[in-house]
Amino acid sequence: MMEWTDRHCRYFHRLLTRHALLYTEMVTTGALLHGDVARHLRFDALEHPVALQLGGSEPAELAQAAQIGQRWGYDEINLNCGCPSERVQRGAFGACLMREPQLVADCVKAMVDAVQLPVTVKHRIGIDQDESYAFVRDFVGTVADAGCRVFIVHARNAWLQGLSPKENREIPPLRHEVAQRLKQDFPGLCIVVNGGLKTNATIAAQLALLDGVMVGREAYHNPWLLASWDGAFFGLSGPAPERDAVERAMVGYMQREAQAHGTPWATIARHMLGLRSGLPGARHWRRTWSDHRLRHLAPQEVMARAHAAPVREAADALAP
Repeated sequence: MMEWTDRHCRYFHRLLTRHALLYTEMVTTGALLHGDVARHLRFDALEHPVALQLGGSEPAELAQAAQIGQRWGYDEINLNCGCPSERVQRGAFGACLMREPQLVADCVKAMVDAVQLPVTVKHRIGIDQDESYAFVRDFVGTVADAGCRVFIVHARNAWLQGLSPKENREIPPLRHEVAQRLKQDFPGLCIVVNGGLKTNATIAAQLALLDGVMVGREAYHNPWLLASWDGAFFGLSGPAPERDAVERAMVGYMQREAQAHGTPWATIARHMLGLRSGLPGARHWRRTWSDHRLRHLAPQEVMARAHAAPVREAADALAP
């Protein structure tokens, strides 16, 4: 999720769940081999476990990028074969790679040989309007032979022409049963399903049939969902996080980031705007944290304003 799951977002999500595996934005091999590595790969130790998702199609370049990710301390290297955007297609990677399973296998083999980390693949279940199961079955089989043991299956086709990336997440029908069939055909592989999972009930239903679930945009827009996962899916007892405690921790993080890297608090706060969704005063709280006119204030003062205003509004409503 480019420009969404950056290191600030991941720090926030880790405050909500201690054990769910977090993924970076897709980072291209060119950005790592020829760009500012620290800008793309810097992360807080609190984020572990965290996977580095790469975009690329040249085996040697992916091997080098995977080695860089390993040196930076990531826990997994993931190859993106699911992004349908035109910009990604012009780079000859993302979902269009599914048309070349042997090339993907070569890329995976190069990374497996280069690092000691797990190398995984995220992919779609088909390209354009071809919904034949044989296509994705053969893709998974070919790539598995190269050493990939974990496949994250976005259970929609990717239409490479005629749909925007947003439409590609909504218009091609979800077919979770394809991921389930892959598990039946490849029982020795770890099959993780992605797409359209928005509640713990739907997550639990998939976990009864598959090895894992990836939740993307719902986790971003409804982050409090994550706070229940350690107890619901990892068997951990103890109290769940509290919203106020999470917000205070984020304010501390904002202060440290400002001191260490000059990061404006608004760059971080944008990721936590769904923290209080559905609660009284949530609208004002969200508007306060997203008000760029307050950029000059310290984050602890912004937090105080976000919490004080609803109290005043309630008092005004009770006044004769």
